Amino acid sequence: MKAKRTGRGRASTWQLLVIALPGILYLIINNYIPMFGVFLAFKDYNYFQGIFGSDWCGFENFEFLFRTRDAWLITRNTLLYNAAFIVLGTVFSIFLAILLHELGTRRRVKFFQASLLLPNLLSWVVIGFIVYAFLNADTGFMNNTVAKALGTEPVNWYTTTGPWPFILTLVYLWKFAGCNSIIYVSAIAGIDKSIFEAADLDGAGKWQQIFHITIPMLKPTVMILTLMAIGRIFYSDFGLFYQVPQNAGRLFDVTQTIDTYVYRGLMELNDVGMAAAAALYQSLVGFLLVVGANALVRKLDPDNALF
Repeated sequence: MKAKRTGRGRASTWQLLVIALPGILYLIINNYIPMFGVFLAFKDYNYFQGIFGSDWCGFENFEFLFRTRDAWLITRNTLLYNAAFIVLGTVFSIFLAILLHELGTRRRVKFFQASLLLPNLLSWVVIGFIVYAFLNADTGFMNNTVAKALGTEPVNWYTTTGPWPFILTLVYLWKFAGCNSIIYVSAIAGIDKSIFEAADLDGAGKWQQIFHITIPMLKPTVMILTLMAIGRIFYSDFGLFYQVPQNAGRLFDVTQTIDTYVYRGLMELNDVGMAAAAALYQSLVGFLLVVGANALVRKLDPDNALF
């Protein structure tokens, strides 16, 4: 009987495995096979000697990385930007989700949903040129229209570091907040409607229902998405920090992150060993952060922990 059940189980799941096969192959090729290159972080890579023929150098790549100002700079920028994205992105996504939910099921809801999803479908190259159309020093909208209307001096945006943390955060929210809000719209739609009806009968207004029912009921979704975001808090969106600032060297202090640093280390400096060391440092710290955050959640609220 046990053998028959095992055979039936295999017969009923092979179709699901075939469906999942493209995703499994993608994970293996894109995520797991490159892990064998970790040892490059401990080698003095030489193009003529190849990967396996290059000399071992121990932790010299890490020592060189952490002795420079770059290690602190890329760590600070990556963590602070992602922390801001997590907090502000969650707030804006919930805000948009509540607005969409309150609009009902009419045609305008579909229109606004499509409008909010549109930025997420644009590539960073296109978004980079849209931002450039606003910020170009000579022909940009900000200098030629806004600055003139306000009577202020034009700003050379691509050499001035001060505004860029706000610009990058605004661009990130514009691109991703609408897409992320769909998850919260689904979570709100899953809340038992009888709870709202009972609150309405008790005299609770719309704002009271939002703050005392909707937002508290979103807590599990917020915690899961936040944990997943913390898992990638040491990773940055390469297009956002490379394409949007147009790779301007004067902005590296506020736009350089670990991902752009690794790319420039490979493409511009040809320093494979230090780029691999930075990538390994990124992976290890990200792993420790997600494990630590999950342990904290498991201690405070075990039902919402990932593992």
